[in-house]
Amino acid sequence: MRIDIVTIFPGFFDVLDVSLLGKARLQGLLQVRAHDLRDYTHDRHRTVDDTPYGGGAGMVMRPEPWGEALDDVLAEDGDPVVIFPSPAGERFSQPIAAELAQEGHLVFACGRYEGIDQRVVEHTAQRARVRELSLGDYVLNGGEVAALAMIEAIARLVPGVIGNPASLDEESHSELGLLEYPSYTKPAAWRGLEVPDVLLSGNHGAIARWRRAQQEERTRRVRPDLLQD
Repeated sequence: MRIDIVTIFPGFFDVLDVSLLGKARLQGLLQVRAHDLRDYTHDRHRTVDDTPYGGGAGMVMRPEPWGEALDDVLAEDGDPVVIFPSPAGERFSQPIAAELAQEGHLVFACGRYEGIDQRVVEHTAQRARVRELSLGDYVLNGGEVAALAMIEAIARLVPGVIGNPASLDEESHSELGLLEYPSYTKPAAWRGLEVPDVLLSGNHGAIARWRRAQQEERTRRVRPDLLQD
């Protein structure tokens, strides 16, 4: 999978060089490039924003540098998905992550300030598939944090990135639609707290039933909205 990121803070994504995603990049499973939006400006101040038409607080990112940056990134691939992280977008979810993990090329356009001139989104939609995605019901200072979270959620589903793909099956928000059961490891006793006896029993059927019951109880207690369907 190829991932391009357009941002005014390309160094923000250096963290993708570490952990499992860093290994996946070394193995050639992921290709990640962060592009500095300011490289596509033509004034000595490298200006990327201006005051909003119609008035109001804050600044809006200008369309010209965004147009040139996306021209550059999209010129190399005819069928990418361009993702604009936005609190006004569709809520990102595990099913969306799984869907996007099937794509060959993703482009993340990270806005700042009051956002990107809407014409950039509209123009991009004329030549590529566009998704406006929200990380949740809150506002961040920019799209970088949201893009980073989405990239990790998506990339870990790319075949080969996670060493044991079976570990993905029972995670929270998997196909079961339940939250994950609690996990324990050695020692069996720690600071007066014991590992549940069933996990020490060796009875795999009982363990499976216990884990499923824990998933249902945790989901009912923490995220009852997931059970409404």
